[in-house]
Amino acid sequence: MRVKYYAGLLLLYAAAACSPNEDLLISGPMLGYSHMREAAVWLQTKKEVNVQIKYFEEGGENNALWTEEFVTEKSKGYAATIILSELEPGSRYQYEVYLNGTKLEFNYPLVFQTQVLWQWRHDPPDIKFVIGSCAYINEEIYDRPNKPYGANYEIFDRIYDVKPDFMVWMGDNVYLREADWNSRSSIIKRYTHSRSLPQLQKLLASTHHYATWDDHDFGPNNSDRSWWIKDISKEVFELFWANPSYGIAGSEGITTYFQWGDLDFFLLDDRTFRVPEYRKTTEREILGDAQLQWLIDALTSSFAPFKFIVIGTQFLNPNPGGENHSQYPSEREKLLQLIEKEKIPGVIFLTGDVHRSEVTKLERFNNYALHEFTISPLTAGPSGRAYPNDARIDSTLVLDRNFGYFEVAGERKNRTLTCYCFNWEGKKQWSYTINENELKY
Repeated sequence: MRVKYYAGLLLLYAAAACSPNEDLLISGPMLGYSHMREAAVWLQTKKEVNVQIKYFEEGGENNALWTEEFVTEKSKGYAATIILSELEPGSRYQYEVYLNGTKLEFNYPLVFQTQVLWQWRHDPPDIKFVIGSCAYINEEIYDRPNKPYGANYEIFDRIYDVKPDFMVWMGDNVYLREADWNSRSSIIKRYTHSRSLPQLQKLLASTHHYATWDDHDFGPNNSDRSWWIKDISKEVFELFWANPSYGIAGSEGITTYFQWGDLDFFLLDDRTFRVPEYRKTTEREILGDAQLQWLIDALTSSFAPFKFIVIGTQFLNPNPGGENHSQYPSEREKLLQLIEKEKIPGVIFLTGDVHRSEVTKLERFNNYALHEFTISPLTAGPSGRAYPNDARIDSTLVLDRNFGYFEVAGERKNRTLTCYCFNWEGKKQWSYTINENELKY
């Protein structure tokens, strides 16, 4: 028996010796943005490591490409975003991760896709994407006492199961605790802890991810432009999310834009420019005029059938309460009037934050109705009750952990969007459909 025991130990040591780099990876790989000819892959290691990515079209390993070698650095939390170039549009690629020259093995596929070159050729492609917000990952030593606030992490497996092209994280993607707020190193540690959740890894590796933030991944609860290390919050956000850009030209913040097929997404920053709640001698703003004017400029330049405005804070709900944009009525009305005066078709709002999900439909006189899909929370605690919303479609209220799954299909100029809300178990709670021609003047 002793001989068998030692033989077993030798096998274990041999296996470990064959794959010494398996323990160097903290989290990832995660797919970031994807264009037609370029994509991004993110990962995080435990110490300084040489990283390289090999990638090739499915079935075409003989024509594989390699990225340049990248060295992870302690000063950057050992996080790395690596750009994959020389890609072909509308293709699926396999990729491999090498640390210190050794290939890592995963028990799930590492695949990504490039966007289709459809313009002037055929109808736009069918598109599937997921939205969600409020992902709380427990860490008992730093959490508030009593019942854990985060739960049902298997929701990430259910998102993986629907095989979306990409996922949009709408804020509170990380919950900074009191112990995290005031130093760069502790903010990095909080992101590291949340990103390394085991249930999250296969979703990160095979779905492209885009993100904006809300208060809890910016700073303290209800934080605003006065947050004293907001520049560090932005720096860490950039280290951990592989967005196509961070902030509009000549301005601070993390505002960005991306296109997928014929859809346009405008990811807004609802914290960097936010006026403190109790200021009495200045105009109350969440977005700020520079960001708002950029948004209107971009919307008027968009030919997308659906133009998605993504904000961490609820926007269309007409009932003031919590961090609803109706608490900042002049700016809310300004944006609504600009959408109407500029006659911008196809506008849809995507929001999170409120720990419940619902569809808000704001009727407008002699105009198309504006819709807002609020989807929250992923793993944080549900609100437990329905807060006032006179424009809510009642059948869409969900007081459970959930995510939103969208399908956009149909020929050009007759595209149809359907949103399905699934709870953490993958059970459908409701669906809602809009045709692009319902959103025109």
